[in-house]
Amino acid sequence: MRKRFGAIVFAIILLGVSPAGQAPDQNAKALAARAAARIRSLQAEADRLAAEARTVFGDLRRLEIDRAIKREALARIEAALQQNTLAGDAAAASVKALEATRVAQIPGVASRLVEISKRGRGGYLQLLLASDDVRAFGRLSRGVAAVAELDRVRLETHRRTLAAKRTAVAGLTKRRAAIAAAQKEAAAARMALEAAMAARNRAIDDLDRRRDLTAEYVSELQNAQLALARTISTAGTSSTAAALPIRPFRGDLEWPVTGTVVTGFGRALAGRFGTSIVRNGIEIAAPEGTSVRAVHGGTVAYAAPFTGFGVLAIVDHGGSAFTLYGHLSEVSVAQGAALQRGAEVGKVGLVPAGDAGLYFELRIDGRPVDPVQWLRRSR
Repeated sequence: MRKRFGAIVFAIILLGVSPAGQAPDQNAKALAARAAARIRSLQAEADRLAAEARTVFGDLRRLEIDRAIKREALARIEAALQQNTLAGDAAAASVKALEATRVAQIPGVASRLVEISKRGRGGYLQLLLASDDVRAFGRLSRGVAAVAELDRVRLETHRRTLAAKRTAVAGLTKRRAAIAAAQKEAAAARMALEAAMAARNRAIDDLDRRRDLTAEYVSELQNAQLALARTISTAGTSSTAAALPIRPFRGDLEWPVTGTVVTGFGRALAGRFGTSIVRNGIEIAAPEGTSVRAVHGGTVAYAAPFTGFGVLAIVDHGGSAFTLYGHLSEVSVAQGAALQRGAEVGKVGLVPAGDAGLYFELRIDGRPVDPVQWLRRSR
């Protein structure tokens, strides 16, 4: 497509095409009025963008405050998790120490139990009655009872302590899981805030870019207004239909024909030998014979059949901006003619697939752009 368009431009240069035709002062006044209306629209857009920017800045400030709060909350959660981990480790170590103590005491208790088991009740009774000394008997009785009670107390104390420690460890483990879940939730909330802030920053950058572009468009139109004012003030001086630049009218251009977009910009179409061709324009389905209108004032740079585009018309809008109208059944303009916005370029013909439709392409600075972004939303 680029090679074809380059060939067209080269042919135009060889033919020495230049804007032709004279427009009356009334046309210059109409263009001046249209420029003034568009400037008012762009200024209103600039005001809206400024108000939107203030709202976005307010949202961004609130997000920054929320981020600071979430950061502090996350820090507290992480500190609590660290404390819980330390307490859990200490409780686990205490349980391990208690188990070690129990294991160390097992041989002594076991040996005494074995000895008691061997002797039985009768054996201990014989041991106690073996002495003729009443006082010795008493001491032996109290000694056996004290050892047994000591073992019982030790075992019971160990059991209760171990149970309490295990309960504490279980509680700490449960709390650690809850804190970890809270940490994960807080981290996710913080990430969501970071993403929202990044989106707001991108929105601010986009608003700044759009405001700068709007200011640039207003400046272009104001320069055009001055030129038109000089034309109007000079009696007998003509103005061409391309007096207004096309760039400030992005999003405000009329559709060349009423219909449905069936092939979008940039869509890859199957070519010959398994290749693909990227579509540099759009295809609009419309009844055959429907009038095709110029979307902006300019000069007809080409109006004839062209391979791959059927009957093709190219309108030069100045500033390296062109519109292409392809697959026409006929053209209504001649090469070199000056066109006003809305003037008929030709009639809808048949596209290669055999259906009725128009191929429409828009080039800004010599490069194809998506026409849908330049045409009005409502048709």
